[in-house]
Amino acid sequence: MATKRDYYEILGVSKTASDKEIKAAYRKMALKYHPDRNDAADAEEKFKEINEAYQVLSDSKKKQAYDQFGHAAFDPASGAGATGNPFAGGFRSGPFTWTYTTRSGGTNPFADMDFNDPFEIFESFFGRGFGGASRRRPRHSVTVDFMEAVKGATKEVTINGKKHQIKVPAGANDGTRVRFQNFDVTFDVKPHPKFTRDGYDLFIKKPISFTTAALGGNAKVETIHNGELKLKIRPGTQSHTLIRLRGEGVPHLRGSGKGDLYVRLIVKVPEKLSSDQRKLLEQLRKTEI
Repeated sequence: MATKRDYYEILGVSKTASDKEIKAAYRKMALKYHPDRNDAADAEEKFKEINEAYQVLSDSKKKQAYDQFGHAAFDPASGAGATGNPFAGGFRSGPFTWTYTTRSGGTNPFADMDFNDPFEIFESFFGRGFGGASRRRPRHSVTVDFMEAVKGATKEVTINGKKHQIKVPAGANDGTRVRFQNFDVTFDVKPHPKFTRDGYDLFIKKPISFTTAALGGNAKVETIHNGELKLKIRPGTQSHTLIRLRGEGVPHLRGSGKGDLYVRLIVKVPEKLSSDQRKLLEQLRKTEI
């Protein structure tokens, strides 16, 4: 996805690196950014990023998929297995980058690939002797609403019979872990009825009429930062076209910038037609033959 860095770049290796070189690079980077050794604010996020890169590049099947499709290989919504990179092409208009793609159907052949807890990956690689004290810290799960995780919030929770004010950092996601006093908190984020999330990117479906798709026009789409925004629909737009709105996604955790919002246009085909509408479509069909 747009917000993700190249896995080879993260580990500092070339695409032709051997398994041994990838393993050595992971060892170096994971030790450097493990939160028990690095106090930087973004150390834990970098550590997770390093582990995610290693999980892909150290697995022959995942690596092959990544080399062919990039990050889209692991995005069920992209349709990478059927159409290739879903974000190729596009053009800029004002403050947004507009990217059009069409999806011809098919399923993602890589949807069954799992990604594990980065701390467990680290411990399986180095052994549990390293950083054992941090792994013994009590961990509690706190459920937060989708928008609380995206925009940040302060929640009062009861842990072991005591009330605590827990700060949810903007950009938190499912599984994000923060340290609080003598215990850790992980967030369990509720789904949103309209938006879905992939990293710092958001996806939303926007139905448009058949005539708008064919002739072009305007449509309004909901965003999390700026209310409704007007979209320009170009003539001949196909169903499942994606429009990318730069900077309308989730704020980066412990950093600057935001992800993007991808609007998937869904063309609505009328189920019932008036006699006049049917005549017009019949005339159109004759010109298409």
